[in-house]
Amino acid sequence: MKTFTAVVEAGSFVGAMDSAGLSKPAVSRHVNELEAHLGTRLLQRTTRRLSLTSEGQAYYQRCKEILAAVQEAEGEVGVSALQAQGRLRIGAPQTFGALHLSALWGRFAADNPQVTLDIVLSDRVVDLVEEGYDLVIRIARLSDSSLVSRELARTRMVLCASPDYLARQGTPMHPQELTRHAVISYSYWSSGDNWSFAGPAGEVTVRTHSRIHANNGDTCRAAALAHQGIILQPDFLVHEDLRSGALVELMPDFRAAELGIFAVYATRKQLPLKVRRLVDFLVDALHAPSWAQSRQRA
Repeated sequence: MKTFTAVVEAGSFVGAMDSAGLSKPAVSRHVNELEAHLGTRLLQRTTRRLSLTSEGQAYYQRCKEILAAVQEAEGEVGVSALQAQGRLRIGAPQTFGALHLSALWGRFAADNPQVTLDIVLSDRVVDLVEEGYDLVIRIARLSDSSLVSRELARTRMVLCASPDYLARQGTPMHPQELTRHAVISYSYWSSGDNWSFAGPAGEVTVRTHSRIHANNGDTCRAAALAHQGIILQPDFLVHEDLRSGALVELMPDFRAAELGIFAVYATRKQLPLKVRRLVDFLVDALHAPSWAQSRQRA
């Protein structure tokens, strides 16, 4: 259509070459293919001049309108492409979302005033596509999937208890001793009551017996601070308690899992600007997490 209108306005195939950015054979081929597609002749050709048929005249006017509308639409997209906009539905784990993400949303909103945030905190693994999320934060060892992920930070699972509990019940020196202790377990832990550790002689797995089960890390932490047992929780949750001495890390030679903190979204192709801006923002905001800095100081 662009080539056809260029020919009409230039009055010749040769004259349309510059405006169409094509060679003369390509200009001629475009017009011939257009006429074949429409099943009608648009131009009367003689050795001296070109003229529009009646069908060509009507088609030329419609082409002008359509091409102007396309140009306008592309211009609108070009402007909006410079500024993220629209509703952004985000899912995040409860504790991590409250402790380490809540202070970030205001900064992101200020930088992206045309974006509306819809933030849902839940430790349940949501179906990103089925439940309409643009992006979710997951703390896990991610398995292969059709989803796309980008690592934001890492967290280490820490086995710990309060000094008062340890004074009463003794300090375990090997994972197998956990079978004799009160354990406060997290319901969504992927391996359930089977806790694994990488020790000096290899991996050790022990089946624990929970005194308290909770589907929220804050609840597990609170029970440990109340001297009710041993927890296995991420360092982003307990790092301040370890620093202050309210909780004590157990068996440092037996390391529990290290997990990635990921931004997960549906596709890398044609990623909306609002999602791309959020991912880049989170990568920058979490590149030097406070819990890791606290551990290094300790």
